[in-house]
Amino acid sequence: MTQAPETSEVVLSVRDLQTWFDTPAGTVRAVDGVSFDIRARRTLGIVGESGSGKSVTSLSIMRLLDPPGRVAGGEILFRGRNLAALPEAEMCRLRGQALCLVFQDPMTALNPVYRVGRQVAEAIRAHNDISYRAARDRVIELFGMVGIPDAERRFDEFPHNLSGGMRQRVTIAMAMANKPDLLILDEPTTALDVTIQAQILDLVKGLTDTTVLLITHDIGVVREMCDEVIVMYGGRVMEHGPVAAVTGAPRHPYTAGLLASIPSVAVRGQRLNAIGGAVPSPLAMPPGCPFAPRCAHAMPACDVQPALVEATPGHRVACWLEQGAEA
Repeated sequence: MTQAPETSEVVLSVRDLQTWFDTPAGTVRAVDGVSFDIRARRTLGIVGESGSGKSVTSLSIMRLLDPPGRVAGGEILFRGRNLAALPEAEMCRLRGQALCLVFQDPMTALNPVYRVGRQVAEAIRAHNDISYRAARDRVIELFGMVGIPDAERRFDEFPHNLSGGMRQRVTIAMAMANKPDLLILDEPTTALDVTIQAQILDLVKGLTDTTVLLITHDIGVVREMCDEVIVMYGGRVMEHGPVAAVTGAPRHPYTAGLLASIPSVAVRGQRLNAIGGAVPSPLAMPPGCPFAPRCAHAMPACDVQPALVEATPGHRVACWLEQGAEA
């Protein structure tokens, strides 16, 4: 991704976030002590397998957790204000204006019985004192910006009349309508074919003035799109740093495994690499490092969770291999 100008302004600061789900079978620590900053006009990616805590992190930031989910600890500082402690009425004012979330499935955000243009127009009018006509003009402008052809006609279409790619463009237009300070994209291209995926990613890359948090399972997408990356597993941060450092010289065995599993024309016809084993049950997480049962480098020290330490400037890793432990 083209590097945005350096800035010291932190838009979002997450500190020791803990999000738990209290179930009859026990407490699931879906996010367990996650911390990171996102600076203005930068893109941070969070990558990991399903069940690693990525989407729960985004829902925690937006305060969209359904019971029995709850933020059990930590702070979510958005421009210095702790979102975890704000009254719900204040959060409602921020959502859709300063903070926007684009879901993997655009039908999650679109009402099937209302025309798509009207839905985006109402999102604009909810936060701005303007006429419906002015909002309509703004929607048509936005549709053009996100690559929706024949925008005036598409304004009056229902969601089911549009392709998956077009529906996702509508949700991105809705998210960008009020020029948010932070745009969160939760697996925005997973349900789309590869051609439409590329078009949506190019659209996101063009948002050079927007601060973006990109949630994905695809480390190849992160390599293309992001300035920094967090690798999550079992609700914890395994590795965090600049994309070039993390993807070019991974320090954690889990990150190395994700990178090795990316298909490549260089290995066409050969069996794909895969990380052995499976993600553990969230109700039966292993003690210490959650990746240890699947790790070829596991050692007795892994029974204790390693701290996230700086391996090189700006590049942090939670692995005993980086801390001099011996098998």
